[in-house]
Amino acid sequence: MSYVDGYILAVPKANRTRFIEYAETVDRIFIEHGAIRVIECWADDVPEGKITDFYKAVQTKDDETVIFSWVEWPDKETRDAGMAQMEEVMKADDLFNPEKNPMPFDGMRMIYGSFQPVVDLHKKSSD
Repeated sequence: MSYVDGYILAVPKANRTRFIEYAETVDRIFIEHGAIRVIECWADDVPEGKITDFYKAVQTKDDETVIFSWVEWPDKETRDAGMAQMEEVMKADDLFNPEKNPMPFDGMRMIYGSFQPVVDLHKKSSD
């Protein structure tokens, strides 16, 4: 079964285009290192909760919105190897140099984790 890395972050609404461009560049690197799918989602219908919600989780400010993203890998072993390779790329590539190419969001408020799927349902395509 696949393996998934999930991310939630706050992005200034004014940085939407910049975020998409940044994500497309970084996401290609995930794919080059073994990921089979990367999804970046801009908040559309995200309710505010009374106790907790996505906005509170990443401490969004009034001018920010929530991004929900995930990277799907074929398995944990491929993910571990791919992430190790990406760490080497990050050390060598100016793409990940915050002085030369700052992220269009505050990485300190990003929430992330790796998950092992326990249910994986797919709709069968009708040919």
